[in-house]
Amino acid sequence: MPTIEVVDAPARSRFELLVDGQVAGVADYRLLPTKIVITHTEVQPEHSGKGLAGRLVKHALEESRDAGLRVVPLCPYVASYIERHPEYSDLVDAPAGG
Repeated sequence: MPTIEVVDAPARSRFELLVDGQVAGVADYRLLPTKIVITHTEVQPEHSGKGLAGRLVKHALEESRDAGLRVVPLCPYVASYIERHPEYSDLVDAPAGG
């Protein structure tokens, strides 16, 4: 069973999904004073279909909530994840002014 973790890599402005210590996916973001703009999410093809993108996005949303940040989901996957998981809808902020 592989070891899976998600970490924030602020120097690269992204959350990284690590499988056995290797980057297998990323969620790129722009950090603003009161919000985080999630611009792109990607999981390497060999890891797709395993629920890892959802795990990556859930972690990003939880970290944003813990930091008191509003979320601007420019990434279509993140937007659809939030639609499927309404418990995160309170985090959503409009892109205007961001």
